[in-house]
Amino acid sequence: MEYVFRWIQNEGTTFVYQCGELLSLIFCCWDTRVLENGTLVVDDQQDCEGFQYSRHNNSLLLTFTRKWITCDPKDYKIEDGTVHVTYVTGPGPLFSLDGINVKDENHGFQRTRLLQVNGDEQEDSQYFDVLSNNAVIPPKETTYWCRVQKIPEVFKDKHHVIQFEANIQAENEGVVHHIEVFYCEVAETANLPLYSGPCDGTERPQTTQACKRVIAAWAMGAGPFSYPKEAGQTFGGSSFSRYIMLEVHYNNPRLKKGIVDNSGIRLYYTKKLRKHDAGIIELGLEYTDKMAIPPLQEEFVLSGYCVPECTAVGLPQNGITVFGSQLHTHLTGKRVMTRHIRNGRELPPLNQDLHYSPHFQEIRLLREPVNVLPGDSLITSCWYDTTHRKNVTLGGFSISDEMCVNYIHYYPKADLEVCKSSVSDQKLNDYFEFINSWEDQPTDTSRAISENYRAISWTPLRAKLLDDFYTHSAISMQCNKSDGNRFPGVWEGMNNVWPKLQVLDEDTNCEG
Repeated sequence: MEYVFRWIQNEGTTFVYQCGELLSLIFCCWDTRVLENGTLVVDDQQDCEGFQYSRHNNSLLLTFTRKWITCDPKDYKIEDGTVHVTYVTGPGPLFSLDGINVKDENHGFQRTRLLQVNGDEQEDSQYFDVLSNNAVIPPKETTYWCRVQKIPEVFKDKHHVIQFEANIQAENEGVVHHIEVFYCEVAETANLPLYSGPCDGTERPQTTQACKRVIAAWAMGAGPFSYPKEAGQTFGGSSFSRYIMLEVHYNNPRLKKGIVDNSGIRLYYTKKLRKHDAGIIELGLEYTDKMAIPPLQEEFVLSGYCVPECTAVGLPQNGITVFGSQLHTHLTGKRVMTRHIRNGRELPPLNQDLHYSPHFQEIRLLREPVNVLPGDSLITSCWYDTTHRKNVTLGGFSISDEMCVNYIHYYPKADLEVCKSSVSDQKLNDYFEFINSWEDQPTDTSRAISENYRAISWTPLRAKLLDDFYTHSAISMQCNKSDGNRFPGVWEGMNNVWPKLQVLDEDTNCEG
């Protein structure tokens, strides 16, 4: 006889909702919590109702009902974001949960988004695969592979991409970290070399640097992404160049040799054009080692800014409608949020995931589309846990480096492609001089940035000094068009004055 029960778990807080004996068909439903030592305790306030079960071949479906927010301080609030649904099995019969230690049982978990947003049903479409085409992955931890290719002749007429998904070679699922497809901003009559090789390779032609506008993006854990019925991504047409570029980030920590890959992205397209052309804007932090996270930090925050001066020049007069978002960090990210500020007043977050996992990076439709106007600010903040790292973690492209990005999907298409920041170069030099003079650390502005960060012997005080520095330092902005050029303006040394960062819980309505 065997029992099974499942609970929702995030950041060490566990609440069990279902249990039952699989063979005896005697079922129960308990609302419980798990102590730090793994012992189950039945909750005094029972919020789990309507327990039912049904069999489907060799599977057993257990269902229950519960309010998202129960107003029980011991219960987990079910919010819009990643939820870890965990299961445990063990020998039966099971007569009580009290005293069971879940750490002693067989267990596992599944990441999901319980508050799903259903997308619009897609009409009939065709698909086009953009693949890496026998890419030979070198035996190194991080490789970015670029492949430039011509689009098929059918796209001489304008189409809309209405859905995309990853097309990962099965045996290489463990090494493909994320994928992007870029449009090449060149004249329709231009001829680009069909380069295939490392993105940072010395043989990569300079002309391929024009491939910068994101058409589609995928990361670990993401499923298919469908556009709303009123929008589609432009693909083809008289003003559309004939070239696109695939970029695949391979993570090969075991330095395995002989990996040949044909992964990529599948684009579903239609000739039946929709009302709006859609676009993607990158928010957050620049990919640079100017940003760093000290070791042994349980929760260290970095923020990237999309300032009002940039949205004022980059967005149309009536603004844009944001309908989707993909939050992205590397391995130490634990929480991500994009704040939305208008005329000094903070609006509801554009998107947030309070229980973020770097292994579950879905492109998510927003519950309600968000209107972003010229002059609005968008601040993307990431919380990192480096308690298991012995040295500083730098911003960068490697899987062991860190990122803080939000790819927002919107319409109508605007000129703005990238709205990201980093700390000012001059202010960073001032910081290294300060830490040398006042903390007697071997930093020197003549050394590389990464060398200076690694030279610091990190203490709680020095981590706090770095946090304060990032919070108040002037910033450098990437306010870029899709061709990679910045919009006109002064983007260096910009003031960094914003409302205090806070994590906004959903309204609980539990008073009284």
